[in-house]
Amino acid sequence: MVLKIDAHHHFWDLTRPEFDYDWLSAPGHEAICQTYLPATLAGHIEAVGVDKTVLVQTQHTLLENDWALELASQTDYIAGVVGWVDLTAADIEDQLLQYKDQKKFVGIRHITQDEPDDNFIIREDVLGGLKVLEKHHVPFDLLFYVKHLHHAQQLGQQFPELPMVIDHLAKPEIKHQRFDNWEAHIKSAAKFPNIMCKLSGMVTEADWANWNPADLKPYIEVTLEAFGPERCMFGSDWPVCELAASYQDVHNALSETIGNLGKSELENIFGETANRFYRLGL
Repeated sequence: MVLKIDAHHHFWDLTRPEFDYDWLSAPGHEAICQTYLPATLAGHIEAVGVDKTVLVQTQHTLLENDWALELASQTDYIAGVVGWVDLTAADIEDQLLQYKDQKKFVGIRHITQDEPDDNFIIREDVLGGLKVLEKHHVPFDLLFYVKHLHHAQQLGQQFPELPMVIDHLAKPEIKHQRFDNWEAHIKSAAKFPNIMCKLSGMVTEADWANWNPADLKPYIEVTLEAFGPERCMFGSDWPVCELAASYQDVHNALSETIGNLGKSELENIFGETANRFYRLGL
């Protein structure tokens, strides 16, 4: 039996003062300004047949790594944790080695989209940090807006041995049906075989109140044509997706959109790509 994997979701606990959840207090985020823990997700994944998940960081602190790994150790369905290290730190390798050999620690992410410097990811100190990740073959999630996506080409050239995945298609402007500032860059990124893409986070880039699967379809088709199913993976982006859609709605929208694909292609997108990329060993 092929496992179905959700390659991208989050948890947060508003009772923990050591974490910064200020962004949840921003106008429009009221629907998700609450604690989300494993018990809540369990029913959602069961309803759509997801077997395993990858829990992705939301904090720039090593403390969240420890918390997430503790949750993972207590939760069978969490197959991997994508954590964080300070890419600019002189001791980044020491930070990485604290976690690298823990069974469920499978990757690193930095919230690049929120950096005030649009060129953050190609700063010399950050590139030095990515070099350390490449040395240890630790996958890296690229959390970009469209305006950052052109950097993927430089990263692909500079770090051919670093597995990278673009989260949320780099957040194309689906609400406005824009392709002019996105399509060429996603295709350029796809030319590098070590870069993959998550079919995730789309509903929150669409019209939250009025989206439908047809709005997402052209972006999915461009991405699939560029990367191929063997380099694309399903992610719910739960609970962020709850701003626009339920977990089941997100899953079913992708299923509907790609339902014409063959069995092996669907198995890649809904599990095997994530299994290979994060080396989950499932």
